[in-house]
Amino acid sequence: MTDDCSLGGRSEVAPSVEGERSALSVSAACSLAKEALESVVVRVIGEVSELSNKPGYKAVYFTVKDARSSLPCMMWNNRFKAAGVEVTVGSLVELTGRFTLYAAKGRMNFDVFSIALAGEGELRMRVANLARALRAEGLMEPERKRALPRYPRTIGLVTSPRGAAVHDVLRTLRRRYPLAKVLLAGVPVEGAAAPAALIEGMQRAVVDGAEVVLLVRGGGSFEDLMPFNDESLARAIAAMPVPVVTGIGHEPDTSIADMVADLRASTPTAAAEAVADSLDDIDAHLRSLASALAVAQERRVVRGQRELERLALLPLFREPMRLLQADAQRLDESAQRLNDALPRMIAADGERLARLRARLAPIVAHRAAEEAARLGGLRQRTVLLGRALPERFSNELARNAARLHDLSPLAVLGRGYAIVRRGDGGIVKSVRDAEVGAAVNVTLADGELFCKVEGKEESS
Repeated sequence: MTDDCSLGGRSEVAPSVEGERSALSVSAACSLAKEALESVVVRVIGEVSELSNKPGYKAVYFTVKDARSSLPCMMWNNRFKAAGVEVTVGSLVELTGRFTLYAAKGRMNFDVFSIALAGEGELRMRVANLARALRAEGLMEPERKRALPRYPRTIGLVTSPRGAAVHDVLRTLRRRYPLAKVLLAGVPVEGAAAPAALIEGMQRAVVDGAEVVLLVRGGGSFEDLMPFNDESLARAIAAMPVPVVTGIGHEPDTSIADMVADLRASTPTAAAEAVADSLDDIDAHLRSLASALAVAQERRVVRGQRELERLALLPLFREPMRLLQADAQRLDESAQRLNDALPRMIAADGERLARLRARLAPIVAHRAAEEAARLGGLRQRTVLLGRALPERFSNELARNAARLHDLSPLAVLGRGYAIVRRGDGGIVKSVRDAEVGAAVNVTLADGELFCKVEGKEESS
C-alpha cells in the first residue's frame, strides 16, 4: 500500500467536488483528524464497563458506555492519582476531556483530564467503601451473628406504618405464628432522619421486651434504600442485645444493614417467615417429639424390665442369706477368738496384779512407818505448844486487866473525884451547864448526893 491513499484505504485518487485536489496520505489524514478532534473539549457521563489499571503502565485505560454507545478512554496516571477517585466496573462517572486519535492504530480515544463519580455511582462507591471498612472490623463475620430464638413470645417490628411492608409482615405473622405479641415501631424509612428513627425504634422495641427485631421496608431505588446503608444504623444493629432480621427491598437489593444483621431475608414477608415456624410446622415438630419420646420411654421400660428379670435370677436374690453368709462367718470366728482370748487375758491380768501387789507391799509398809513417825513428832510438838499457850495468854490477860482498871471511872472516883449530872442525866462539864437553883446529882465512889445549886462562879 502506498502513502497516497484515503481514510478508506483505497489507492485511487478520490474525486473532488470543487475541483481536483491532491490525495492525502494516511498519516496526513490521521493528523488532520487528530487536530480536528482535539479541538473539542466536552463533559461525558457514563458507566465504566471495562477497566485496565496495571502496574508499569503510564496511563489508565477504561471504557464508558450508556444504553446505545461505548467510548474508549485513557487517562494519564498522574491525573488519575490526583483525582483520588476509586473507580470500579459499574461506577457511574463524569469525565472532562477531549477526543484524540492514536494514529499508529487509527483508533479514537477520549483523553480524560478529570474524573469524578456521578449520581448513583458515587453512592454505590461510598457504600462499598463503608462495607469494606465494617467487614474489616468483623461486624459482618458469621461468628458474631446470633441464632434466632426458636419460639419468640414478643417480636419487634420496625418499619414505616404506612407502607405495604408492615401489612405483609403482620399478615404473615398472624397466619403462621399468632402466638407472638408484635411490638410495632412506626418510623420513617426514607430521608436524612430515617437512620436515627430506625435506631430509636429498634432500641424501643428491645426495651419493651422484644426477643427478636424485624427491620423491614418495601422496594425502592438505590437512593431510597440509602438510610439502610448508614454507618450508625449498621453499628446499632451489631450492638443490639437481641437478634435483628432484615427484609429490605426485593431479592436483588442488599444493603449494609443486611450484611450486619444476624439474618438477612430477601423480602419483608420472608423476614416474617424466618423469625418463627408456622403452626403446622410446630404441630408436626411436637408430634415428632412426642412420638420419639414415647418410643424412647417404651424402650427404657423394656430395658428396665429385662434388667430386673436378670437380677431376679441371681443366686443372691433367690437365697438372700448368702448376702450375710460371709459376715456371719467372720462374726463367728471373731466370737471364738474372743472366747479363747478372754480367760488368757484375765489370767495374765491376775498375775500382773499379784506381781504389782508384791512390789507395792514393802513400799506401802515403809511409807506407813514414815507417816507414823512423822505423826508422832507432830503430836509431841502440839502437846508442848498447847502447854505454853495458857501461860502466855494469862500474862497478857493480867496486863490488860490492869490497864482497864487504871482507865475505869470508878478508880478515878476512888481518888476523890465526882461526876455531876443534871436532872435530865446530862453530865455537867462547865458551870454554864447548870443554872442557879437547878437540882443536880453528884456521884461519888461510895454513893450519890442530891444537891441544889445555890450559886456559881466561873474561874478566870
